Amino acid sequence: MLITRRLEFDAGHRISTHNSQCRHLHGHRYVIEISLSGNIISDEGVPEQGMVLDFSAIKRIAKEIIVDKWDHAFLVYAGDKPVVDFLQSIEGHKTVIFDSQPTAENLAVKAFQLLDRAFEAAYGSRLRLEQVRLYETPNCWADAKREKIDLTNNS
Repeated sequence: MLITRRLEFDAGHRISTHNSQCRHLHGHRYVIEISLSGNIISDEGVPEQGMVLDFSAIKRIAKEIIVDKWDHAFLVYAGDKPVVDFLQSIEGHKTVIFDSQPTAENLAVKAFQLLDRAFEAAYGSRLRLEQVRLYETPNCWADAKREKIDLTNNS
């Protein structure tokens, strides 16, 4: 069985190497969809009977690992030195620095890597993260699927 939980957050970014508008500082209303596979729990009388996992558990982990850290933050590439320096000069500014450009594709992969470790730690082999879909806009998104991404690079 495959289940999916959707959450939203707001963040700024820029793609410093982009040839068009995305090279400018701007923001998005991101949407993240987290899809997990597992068996439906059939144990009589347990709170999760009939579920793979309570959706609130997915929300709790995703908020702790991704949403609370990325929401209302500026997502910046470490190699974009002028912007990194500028953001770090603003006292108390919420900045998340990445080893790669904060494109939808790279953010989806990073979210997958972080969430995969978190769900494995919490649920072992009972659940498996299958996909993270990250919408940058309502019409543009990237899918990080287990069989398509490198899980060995968890930096």
